Amino acid sequence: MAVFVAALARLFRRGSAGLGTALRREAMGGPCGRGRLGTEVLRKGLQRGVVLSTGSFLVYEAHKLISGFAEVHASFKVEDVIEQADYLYGSGETEKLYRLLVQHKNSDDAELLWRLARSSRDLAQLGSTSAEEKRQLTYDSLEYAKKALEINESNFAAHKWYGICLSDVGDYEGIKTKIGNAIVIKEHFQRAIELNPKDATTIHLIGIWCYSFAEMPWYQRKIAATLFATPPTSTFQEALRYFHMAEEADPNFYSKNLLFLGKTYLKLNNKKMALLWLSKAKEYPAQTEEDKQVQKEALELLNSI
Repeated sequence: MAVFVAALARLFRRGSAGLGTALRREAMGGPCGRGRLGTEVLRKGLQRGVVLSTGSFLVYEAHKLISGFAEVHASFKVEDVIEQADYLYGSGETEKLYRLLVQHKNSDDAELLWRLARSSRDLAQLGSTSAEEKRQLTYDSLEYAKKALEINESNFAAHKWYGICLSDVGDYEGIKTKIGNAIVIKEHFQRAIELNPKDATTIHLIGIWCYSFAEMPWYQRKIAATLFATPPTSTFQEALRYFHMAEEADPNFYSKNLLFLGKTYLKLNNKKMALLWLSKAKEYPAQTEEDKQVQKEALELLNSI
């Protein structure tokens, strides 16, 4: 009976998986949105010519779902796993998402692997994750992203997450390694944009790259000079351009982009514009731990101006 109830719950979740934020917001109108989703499932069943009572139809769909789980473990359907993974990601279910995807760490599907890389990194970022687990997850995420790239070099998300995860690993291997990886990281971000010019997150990441090199202290510049014949450099103006490009591609998509627009304007001594963007960052609805950290930093900067 418990398995049956769980299957029904998953049935309703599958009904909204992959439909995007708009449907999830609409579903909040009722108790978990299940009445509306259940009606839609029933309607689709009737359209297929399945003439069943509401209760019988749900039993029928639950049976199919339970049977499908056995198939997932034997020869899982990639599309179903990705659909469920994207729903969990959109719902902020970090730990559940990782448990789902890590079962498929030996997959040869790039779409699954880059999602696992992202999920591993997200789990590492949680405050409840121990330092030892954080380190292991960080290195694991890089391996998953690397494997995704080896399978499909034309996957823009694999390039993006490889660049992110390579940067994270640098935090454990010292400033020399981190700077040494900098050009490779930027190349992967640029390749991701070539493959998907409208991905605001990747554009934002190049802005972060530019900002980091623009404010690099002198001793790090000396290290860079020993690693490269022509050390990588950037300016705050260049960083600002990418942050605005990201905002144009997808307005208000990320609290951290708003924060860095404010921080960059501060670096350029434009307090009026800094106040505008920092205020937006402070007021951004906090849905993640990172959003809360952004709000805190934005408030501190606003109080210092």
